[in-house]
Amino acid sequence: MSPHAALQALLHARHSCRAFRPDPVPQDTISQILLDAGRAPSWCNAQPWKVTVTSGAETDAFRATMAQAFDSGAPAPDYPFPETYTGAHQKRRRTCGMQLYEAVGIGRGDRDARAQQMRENYTLFGAPHVAVISCPKELGPYGVLDCGGFITAFCLSAKAQGIGTVPQAALSLFSDVVRRHFDIAEDYNMLAAISFGFPDDAAAINTFRTERAALDEFVDWRG
Repeated sequence: MSPHAALQALLHARHSCRAFRPDPVPQDTISQILLDAGRAPSWCNAQPWKVTVTSGAETDAFRATMAQAFDSGAPAPDYPFPETYTGAHQKRRRTCGMQLYEAVGIGRGDRDARAQQMRENYTLFGAPHVAVISCPKELGPYGVLDCGGFITAFCLSAKAQGIGTVPQAALSLFSDVVRRHFDIAEDYNMLAAISFGFPDDAAAINTFRTERAALDEFVDWRG
């Protein structure tokens, strides 16, 4: 298989995993994923990402902390969430949500079940590990951009090694809680997290796949 074919296979196979087996990922595998992700490009090679990785009891403690934060309902994100979605963005967001709810048998009007499914974000979907990504405040939006590249590389490396991932902006809704829990430096913002582990391929929620836009939907051809 050519390098391009291998990359294509990874890009098409990767998906957001929302159910995990409890088995821990070997430390050597986690280290390799992080080293691979660290190859992501960054402005002036600043490599701004700061990563906190949990295993075992540390994951369970964080899971409990985040579930309690969700139940308290007192959001305090470091970065502003989108104020609205319109047009194609809204359509894609709605379609993704409906696919997820259909996969787990949640009806359109079942608000309690939807809220419970949302809460799964804060129990890390049962993942045995989480990687919390924080970014230096001084680097502004371009530091965030670089960290996005790190997250993508992390997910692709993990997939190549049979590990499921789900990038989660949802956890940053309670950035203040995350910062206190891990004692993240005040000059860093909490950006996102990646819950990861061996995927539970038998889980219904892992069966649906989102579609991607055609080129003409996002490319403005010139010349």
